[in-house]
Amino acid sequence: MWTYHADLLARPVPRYTSYPTAAEFGDAVGSDDMAAALDRVGAEEPVSLYLHIPYCHEICWYCGCNTGAANRGARLTAYLERLHEEIVLVADRLGGRGRVGRIAFGGGSPNAIAPAAFVRLVERVVTRFRCADPVLSVEVDPRGFDADWAKALADTGASRVSLGVQTLDPTIQAAIGRVQPEDDIRRTVELLRGAGVDSVNFDLMYGLPGQSDASLAATLDTALAMEPDRLAVFGYAHVPQLIARQRRIDASALPDAGARFAQAVLAHRFLTGAGYRAIGFDHFALPEDALAQGRLRRNFQGFTEDPAEALIGLGASAISAFPDRLLQNEKNTGRYHLAIGSGRFATARGLHRTAEDRRRGRAIEAILCQGSADLAGLGCVRARLMPFETRGLIAWQGTRVTLAEGALPYARAIAATLDAYRGESAARFSHAV
Repeated sequence: MWTYHADLLARPVPRYTSYPTAAEFGDAVGSDDMAAALDRVGAEEPVSLYLHIPYCHEICWYCGCNTGAANRGARLTAYLERLHEEIVLVADRLGGRGRVGRIAFGGGSPNAIAPAAFVRLVERVVTRFRCADPVLSVEVDPRGFDADWAKALADTGASRVSLGVQTLDPTIQAAIGRVQPEDDIRRTVELLRGAGVDSVNFDLMYGLPGQSDASLAATLDTALAMEPDRLAVFGYAHVPQLIARQRRIDASALPDAGARFAQAVLAHRFLTGAGYRAIGFDHFALPEDALAQGRLRRNFQGFTEDPAEALIGLGASAISAFPDRLLQNEKNTGRYHLAIGSGRFATARGLHRTAEDRRRGRAIEAILCQGSADLAGLGCVRARLMPFETRGLIAWQGTRVTLAEGALPYARAIAATLDAYRGESAARFSHAV
């Protein structure tokens, strides 16, 4: 189905959930930049919210998220109090402007907090912001998910939930520090369906230690028996120089680049053969799911059909995206507490997007989401794309470039040729497949 060109995939590249990427963030922004961005939100402008819960009951070894152990109740309570304060701070600055159509909770694990605390957070958001029948989505760790949490999702009207499944092979689960019996996943799905959640996503991974084609196929087969509406199938990014907890993973057991490519092929063939539509380069959805029906976009939550240009991040390390700037809150929860407690926004890093940034960002998003982009005005990009052109992976029509059949595994590498910030060093990024 796909031809493996090792040289075209040799260089690690970003996932492009934004452009410029977080690698370009600097500390020349602050609270005033967030205030100015909020002041520019129009009265009827679509707005999305993301709330970050940086805690988990158990820390998985592979995880690169900003999260810590939820082992002290006082710490969680103090964090949630500050998050409530930040909600009020942002909402008051908006003063009723903007129409919130999406509310997403991520982490960490949002269900590391008590169900009642989650309900209070949702209530605070919908009463403080101007909400227009918002779509509520939540990331869930099946370990510890119970009937009380299912009731909380039902009571708040959550309609989309993403489960961190990763693999259903017990040996591989032990090798990555995420042991969760298959029965836990099944029970969680049953509770979610009973709570009225109509879109369930499974996050799965390939390229894990000791993972074979057979073990991946077995996980896919078992996962499909639970009838998820969406699946995201990510390649594991092993960067222990950046994520210390990954040093517990046996690097010698990781599949090599060729084996990873074969696993990506297997997952794509397996899921499309089962009736799922390929969405972007690593998502899959049933034809009737909203992700397969709307115009595809890409933001900090990955592939989405969310049309909002303004995404406001709340919580430690959360990132806000506006047309002209990207702003990230303090990653350190202590400094986050200090900022919000003093009545100022917790913005600590980010950048202002230039007109050139926005042109390149639109082209990168178009390549990853629609498979085609007009590159007029982007300089001498054709020479950088020549290796892909000579392999028949792209085609030109004037200034428009289109991915050819079989180019999907190379989409991120192709997009990276448009990235004006990418130098020779790419140690902090993952491989495209």
